[in-house]
Amino acid sequence: MLGWYIMVQTGSVLLLTVFGSLQYVGTLIAPIFGMIGDRMGHRDLLAAMRFAYTALSATTMTLALTGHLSPLNVMIIVAIMGLVRPSDLGVRGALLADIMPSAQLIGAISLSRTTQDSARIAGALSGAGLFAALGIGFVYVVIACLYLVAAILMLCLTRPAQHHGSLGQPSSGLSGSAFLRDLKEGIVYAWSGPGMRAALCVAFLANLTAFPLTNGLLPYVAREIFHTDQTGLGYLSASFAVGSLIGSITLSLAGGLRIARLLIGATLAWYGMLMVFVEIRTMPVAMACLILAGMAQSMSMISAAVILMRTASAHLRGRVMGVRMMVIYGLPIGLLAAGSLIDLIGYSATGTLYAASGLIAMTAIALHWRADLWPVHAPANTR
Repeated sequence: MLGWYIMVQTGSVLLLTVFGSLQYVGTLIAPIFGMIGDRMGHRDLLAAMRFAYTALSATTMTLALTGHLSPLNVMIIVAIMGLVRPSDLGVRGALLADIMPSAQLIGAISLSRTTQDSARIAGALSGAGLFAALGIGFVYVVIACLYLVAAILMLCLTRPAQHHGSLGQPSSGLSGSAFLRDLKEGIVYAWSGPGMRAALCVAFLANLTAFPLTNGLLPYVAREIFHTDQTGLGYLSASFAVGSLIGSITLSLAGGLRIARLLIGATLAWYGMLMVFVEIRTMPVAMACLILAGMAQSMSMISAAVILMRTASAHLRGRVMGVRMMVIYGLPIGLLAAGSLIDLIGYSATGTLYAASGLIAMTAIALHWRADLWPVHAPANTR
C-alpha cells in the first residue's frame, strides 16, 4: 500500500525504488540483531521488534488520519522500520531452530513460511480493498492492531529450554571489545563452510536480481505496464504469495529431499519464470507466471535457510541468520539500479537483463560448489 501511495503521489519509478530500498537499510546491521538474539533470547527480541512495528504503524495511522501524511513522512518512517525489519526473518528462523529437532527442520521452516505466505495473500487482497474503500489511515488502524496482537502472542510463547548466550556470558556485561569479537566470530563462522557460502551467495544473488522484479517494482508494473489500480496490484502481489504458499506446503509435506539439489533447481526455475514474466502484457497470464515464480522462490529460499540452520552451531544460529539477512542488502542495490535502467532502456530490457544475469550467475555458483551441492552424500543433501 505504501508503495502504491508513493507511486501515485510522485509518479516516479526512481523514487519508488528509493522507497523500496529504504525498507532494507538495516540489512548491514542484521548480524548485530542476530548476536543480540543469541544473548537475550530470540523470543524476547522478536517481541521487542513487534512493539517497534506497532509504534511506527500507529505513527503512520495518526499522520494519515490527521491529513499530515506526505511522501517524505512515509520515507522517514519506512527508513526507521527498515533498520529493524530485515532482521525479522533471520531471528524467527533461529528461534525455530532452537525449538525443532534437526530432522524436522525442513517441515518446520516450510510450515512457518505457510503462515507468512497466507498473511501476504490476505494482506494483499484485503488491504487493496480497504485502501480503495476507506483510505490509508483506516487501513493502518488495522495494521497497528495486528502488530500489537503479534507482539502479545510472541510474549505468550514459552522460552526455549536452552538459552544460547555466547560462552555463557550475560549480555549486561558485554564490553565493546567482546561485542566486536562476537560479531566477527559470527561473520567468519557463517562464511566458513562451503555449503553455507553457497547458500549465502544464492541468497545475495536472488535479492540482487530476482526480488526487485517481484517486490519493489510491482507498483510500477501494475500502473505502467498493466494499467491497473491498487486492486490489480493486490492481485499481482497475492499471486506471487499464492505460489510461495504452494511451494511451502509442498516442502512441508515432502520427505527425503536432497535440499542442496533442490536449491539449484528451484533457483534456476525461478529465473526462467522471471524471463517470461517481464515479456507478458496480459494480467491473467502474468498472475499465473507469478504463481509459478512464487513456488520456485519459496523452495529456493527455504532450501538456503535449511542448509544454514543445519550447519550452524546452536549458540551461533542468530549470528549466522543475521549474516543471511545482511545479504538482503543486494535488494536495495538491485532496486536502485533497476530504477535508473528502466528510465534508460525500458522495463522489458531491464527485467530480461536481471533474469538472464541471475540465471548465468546461479549456474556459475552450482558449478563452483558442485562437489558440495550435487553429490547425494554431500552434507548439504543430508535427508
